[in-house]
Amino acid sequence: MAKTYRNLWPQVVDWRNLLLAYRRCRRRKRYRQPATEFDFAWEEQLLRLQQELQTGAYFPGAYQYFHISDPKPRLISAAPFRDRIVHHAIVNVLEPLFEPSFIDDSYACRLGRGTHKAIQRAQQFQKRFAWCLKTDIVKFFPSVDHEVMLGVLQRKVADPLLLRLLQQILASCEGVAGDDGGPVWFPGDDLLSVLRPKGLPIGNLTSQFFANVLLNPVDHFIKQTLRIPGYLRYADDLLLFSDDRQQLWEAVEGLTQRLGQYRLRLHPRKTHVQPSRCWLTWLGMRILGSRCRISQQGIHRFIRRMRRQRREYAAGAIDASRVRQSLHAWLGHTSAVTEAQVLKVLMRQHCVFSR
Repeated sequence: MAKTYRNLWPQVVDWRNLLLAYRRCRRRKRYRQPATEFDFAWEEQLLRLQQELQTGAYFPGAYQYFHISDPKPRLISAAPFRDRIVHHAIVNVLEPLFEPSFIDDSYACRLGRGTHKAIQRAQQFQKRFAWCLKTDIVKFFPSVDHEVMLGVLQRKVADPLLLRLLQQILASCEGVAGDDGGPVWFPGDDLLSVLRPKGLPIGNLTSQFFANVLLNPVDHFIKQTLRIPGYLRYADDLLLFSDDRQQLWEAVEGLTQRLGQYRLRLHPRKTHVQPSRCWLTWLGMRILGSRCRISQQGIHRFIRRMRRQRREYAAGAIDASRVRQSLHAWLGHTSAVTEAQVLKVLMRQHCVFSR
């Protein structure tokens, strides 16, 4: 039986933890308006936030919304700066408790992992196994059931004050995660089950952490019950590898049933088995053994983003440092790709800026 932790609240509201959370929240955002407004009297504001938490007077604020279409249309919900400090404070305390139970091959939002490590691991599995099952979860973040999410957290968190705060954060997420595709019925459902609050905003640190917590039992199910020899996950994108093609198709059925217990579904049009000797498109890259290419979709996204930034720069909405930052981030993302392809894309981009 998993160990539960009861005396966590004093750690969450401890001044040193809130100060660390504030500094982490401020990192790389210190010149943005919400951060500069908080910075103006940060000690006073942080002390007020601590007092609100300690007295139970804290309530999450309203989200700000904006849409992106990279790589597909999404609604991004940004919490107020002070709420983001609370999110960091919670994760500072909970992450060390949950991290040891996570599998090694979960790569999203974890220290020392990330997209590059995930791609390298997928390349290793491509070389070892004959077949690959690629799949993901339908509208994962908008579909997360709050009651289910809280139940998974309660398996390890038994502190009533911290659970109350987690409930507040989940309640503040209702309706801010975008379209969930409408009501979905699962075996044993009644009307109340279908209408329960759901959704996690993509922009929250807690959402990324909650995603790993919620899908961790699924990870262990795939490895220990389905006995898939090669498995890795990045957020809600899953790759399963085996030398037995039939085993992978049978895993789809078992995984569908398991996810149904968490009110989640596999994407039928994005679930397919392919030979490992074929190019695999994953996380914006096309990979095959030791070879790695930028996917056409990834190239088009980069060019669209540069075109948009060119217009914003001409209008004075952004400065040159913002464009350089975006370009350097893309170059960092493509560091695993051959230099020739990067140069080819940059030459195309030069043409875009020259028009």
